[in-house]
Amino acid sequence: AAMVKETIRVYARVKPLGRRQQAGSYSIDNEEPLPSLEISVPRDLADGFINNKRENYKFKFQKIFDQEAKQDVIFDSIAKPVAECVLAGYNGTIFAYGQTGSGKTFTITGGAERYSDRGIIPRTLSYIFDQLQKDSSKVYTTHVSYLEIYNECGYDLLDPRHEASRMEDLPKVTIMEDSDQNIHLKNLSLQQATNEEEALNLLFLGDTNRMIAETPMNQASSRSHCIFTIHISSKEPGSATIRRSKLHLVDLAGSERVAKTGIGGHLLTEAKYINLSLHYLEQVIIALAEKNRSHIPYRNSMMTSVLRDSLGGNCMTTMISTLAMDKRNIDESISTCRFAQRVALIKNEAVLNEEIDPRLMIAQLKKEIQDLKDELALVTGKQRTSELSQEELLQLDELIETFLKDNDPDSSLDVGADMRKIKYCFVHMKQIINHPRTSGKKLLSQDISEENNSNEELEKLKGLVQQRDNEINILVTMLKKEKKRVRDALSQLNATSAGSTILEQSSPSMSLEESQSPSRCFSLKEEKVFSPSVPRLPCPSRAAGGKMSLGSQEAFEVFKQDHADSITVEDNKQLLKQRFDEAKCLGEKLNEVRNKINQLKGRIIQRQIQRAALAVSNPSEELTFDSVEENLRMQIEEEKKSYKVMQGRFKGLKVEIEHLQLLMEKVKMKLQKDFEVWWSEEAKKIQQEKPEMVTSPNTATVDPQFIRSSQHLSPNSSSDTTRDSLYEDPAVKNNSITFGNPTLKTRTPPSSSTSIPLTGDSQADADILAFIKARQNILQKKG
Repeated sequence: AAMVKETIRVYARVKPLGRRQQAGSYSIDNEEPLPSLEISVPRDLADGFINNKRENYKFKFQKIFDQEAKQDVIFDSIAKPVAECVLAGYNGTIFAYGQTGSGKTFTITGGAERYSDRGIIPRTLSYIFDQLQKDSSKVYTTHVSYLEIYNECGYDLLDPRHEASRMEDLPKVTIMEDSDQNIHLKNLSLQQATNEEEALNLLFLGDTNRMIAETPMNQASSRSHCIFTIHISSKEPGSATIRRSKLHLVDLAGSERVAKTGIGGHLLTEAKYINLSLHYLEQVIIALAEKNRSHIPYRNSMMTSVLRDSLGGNCMTTMISTLAMDKRNIDESISTCRFAQRVALIKNEAVLNEEIDPRLMIAQLKKEIQDLKDELALVTGKQRTSELSQEELLQLDELIETFLKDNDPDSSLDVGADMRKIKYCFVHMKQIINHPRTSGKKLLSQDISEENNSNEELEKLKGLVQQRDNEINILVTMLKKEKKRVRDALSQLNATSAGSTILEQSSPSMSLEESQSPSRCFSLKEEKVFSPSVPRLPCPSRAAGGKMSLGSQEAFEVFKQDHADSITVEDNKQLLKQRFDEAKCLGEKLNEVRNKINQLKGRIIQRQIQRAALAVSNPSEELTFDSVEENLRMQIEEEKKSYKVMQGRFKGLKVEIEHLQLLMEKVKMKLQKDFEVWWSEEAKKIQQEKPEMVTSPNTATVDPQFIRSSQHLSPNSSSDTTRDSLYEDPAVKNNSITFGNPTLKTRTPPSSSTSIPLTGDSQADADILAFIKARQNILQKKG
């Protein structure tokens, strides 16, 4: 198999500075064969002590991308070459390493703002499916898996059975090792993706599971490692070799070192685990870079076990160091660069992954045997059976007899080029030598033939018994399967009647029952209907009864107007509307062109009928070249070309619209979560201030509008009103976050169960006052 030896490629990407950050000083030198990044740390004269730290640090990288580098450039320079290798049958890995907030997730997955912010994963998926479509010489199958490692436990993010409300609800993935030291991940589902749309939907499902499983206290993206893997297998039709390759795209947890002070409990455990797994990653890398190390400690952590063949193994590996270059983070950036320099020393040997398909091999061998038998029959002029016939045996006995009686030293025993006859002669001679002839002169061949007959009989009977046994076994297995199927069907019926929604596990593109999620779709005349296959996600912040209480609804409206993300939502909404209109327009144009082509075809047929009629009525005239028909054909060709171009644009639009809708969903969920965090904080504050308020329950002045709005809400209409008030825009309405799905557990913020105002109960009135106060706070902040 072909082999590619090379060191791990290491790239650096500098994150743009935030508004309030002070720039640290660094310079990029692109001259030498390897570009270098120089970071200078100012000498601080503090308290009269001179700080003797080094001032300048210089690090070399394959390529360095400065703050302005765009996502497409990153993809083309870093990920595309790896994707090409994976398509050719080699394994590939791309991993991002850096401190929290330095842009790892942005680089690997992408931003939630704009379509152009897509990261390496969605772009790689697009690129791979594009290439597979162009290559018709092989049959390809593609699967994806998405693994999250948090506190040394693995979780399957693509679990199709449910959306998890906590990370612990996701299926646990464990590591198994076989005798050849290969790593197998047990419980990690492999979902087939036949096209880019399915693959992207799976990616969004995983991202959403990951996002919902975050607790407000910690953003999971920086506290866990995530590995998105694309598995490709390819086969040329009729060939017995299968090529399998996989591409890991890894978003590591933040690499910052934990200050041992001031953090405890849950966060400390997390930090310990993260630092440990990154520490083990570092140990593996140091061990690999040293020449004469025999033991590499891969087994120490789940992360290093999973990435075993990516580090110092059969893989083309690339690392992206993400650096935040403001003054506060300079030292973290330096330690990231140091790590990168060590990674750059590792040599990997990527081998083409080819294996033989055993079934095809057997078929080929059988064919070969048959061909050889036919060839033999041709050469000898006789069809071969495996046993010698009775006459042949007698003939051989006579030949041996005459040969033994012949005293001529030159005489030879010639039985032809048949191995069976030669073997028989040797056996016969041996017997004659061992048992000289008895007076009975019973011929040996008769002996053998009688023996043969009884043996044959026995063998036949044995064969029959064996055959019956096999048949009985097969029937028993079939019965068992049938029983199991009936049992499953029954339990499924029971489950469905009990009201739970069963998602078919086999299909990776899932859709929840329509009632639960208004799936967004729009159709363009006869064009395809777009409807995404990712289930709509119910909103994470919901009070106990599956409704959002009045108070938090009102607050959410105010909070939303003030939140930066809602601007993004608005922008995306405009963009989406444009794209919808464009797609609609294109759909109409495509129909026009199609009709035009059909008309032109009709005219050609008419023309041909007319000319045929002419030829019949006037046979003397020769049929000449018809310029009118040729002209019509030319027009058809032109129309077809423009149809193709429009079709391509239409497909592109479709992907972009899908992506935008999913992005908007993400932003909305984020907004909802930010609100939830803020709301629970406000609630805590109010709880502390409560005692003073309770003293004057009767002086509660309540905004009359607030009461009025509460009277329109009957308990069951709540979900609809909430849905409308979330985003009042017809283009997005049916894409909105839905409430009231009983199958999901969610966290409930402490005060979101505010009761309806003025119940005469002092506790509730105090709550109302608190809400009004909170609202005034928000308005003041806005002001």
